Amino acid sequence: MSGTLPTQVKLLESIADVPQSAWDALVDAEAAPFLEWRWLEALESSGSVQAATGWRPRHLTLWRGNHLVAAAPAYLKEDSHGEFVFDWSWATAAERVGLRYYPKFVLAAPLTPATGRRVLVAEGEDRPARTRELMRAALEYARSEGLSSLHVLFPTAEEALLLEEEGFGIRHGVQYHFLNQGYSSFEDVLARFTSKRRNQIRRERRATAEHHLQLRTVRGEALADVDAEEVYRLYASTVDKFAWGRRYLTPDFFARVLKHFRHRVELVQAVRGGQVVAGAFNVAGPAALYGRYWGCFEEVPFLHFDVCVYQGMEETVRRGLARFEPGAGGEHKLVRGFLPAVTYSAHWIFHGPLDRAVREFLGHERAAIAQGLPAWRAETGFKKAEVDGG
Repeated sequence: MSGTLPTQVKLLESIADVPQSAWDALVDAEAAPFLEWRWLEALESSGSVQAATGWRPRHLTLWRGNHLVAAAPAYLKEDSHGEFVFDWSWATAAERVGLRYYPKFVLAAPLTPATGRRVLVAEGEDRPARTRELMRAALEYARSEGLSSLHVLFPTAEEALLLEEEGFGIRHGVQYHFLNQGYSSFEDVLARFTSKRRNQIRRERRATAEHHLQLRTVRGEALADVDAEEVYRLYASTVDKFAWGRRYLTPDFFARVLKHFRHRVELVQAVRGGQVVAGAFNVAGPAALYGRYWGCFEEVPFLHFDVCVYQGMEETVRRGLARFEPGAGGEHKLVRGFLPAVTYSAHWIFHGPLDRAVREFLGHERAAIAQGLPAWRAETGFKKAEVDGG
């Protein structure tokens, strides 16, 4: 008779306030890997995601008695860093009319520009109903706390449609994904390219061996022998190159996921003489491989492409995964066989005039993206017949 009990919303200040088994029971293939309890716990316990870094956990949970029936990782944000859905101009507009834009309320997988389910719902529950219930609770909380807005970052297309029906403004973005078209080998992938692009890719891959480097992928229990500090230094080597870069992730985060998240973490290492020269930190989900962090201790021509792009494509084919998502940005991926993919976010600003202005902007932005998709698709480097045929 538990289904007849009323539901109750609770906001939690730590993922540790929910038993791992209860949270992970809600995580399906569309939510894994970045909404799994171990990943979120490593972010919080390591100090990577906390008030001091601009991410204050306020996780939304929905209970029926003692049974967790729905949940969504949520955060009070003091800035827009680490979100990958850029609303700095909205904050500036708010300031110009005397509004306080921060803090705002955000539902997201922190620091992760990967599409995935943002509301977790127990099996057997009415997913749309529970999702609406949590979204309305999120709006109520944000209003009661005097926050400026509510944002849902990188939800699935299904969730975006539901949020639009609930009254959210929907934003579109573009990423570049490699889609596995049933290839049996990387040579099958190369066969789709024009001769010029195919030869260029082979030249780029040869550069690794020409610089006396070998690539290897470390996963599973073999991660126990990996130096977490070295992985952190690779991550920091890239972050530190950019003026806007910020070391959100701590050495302890990498130590935690290398120990407790081995079923998901994969490291691609470029090695010379037993020493790691460069590497990529990837995370594997049930259907997709995600590229997250790249770093190098030595600059080698084309090595980034081999480690972060081609190795991920090859691994996706070898394992029969549906796609490889190497992260945000990077139009250079188009000529290497990646296709443009639309991403989503949902926004609700409580100040009426600003909300209307933002929604008008979103409409123009969506139209521009829809218009640009065919042109971006034509730049993949595939033969024209292959592009036209999908």
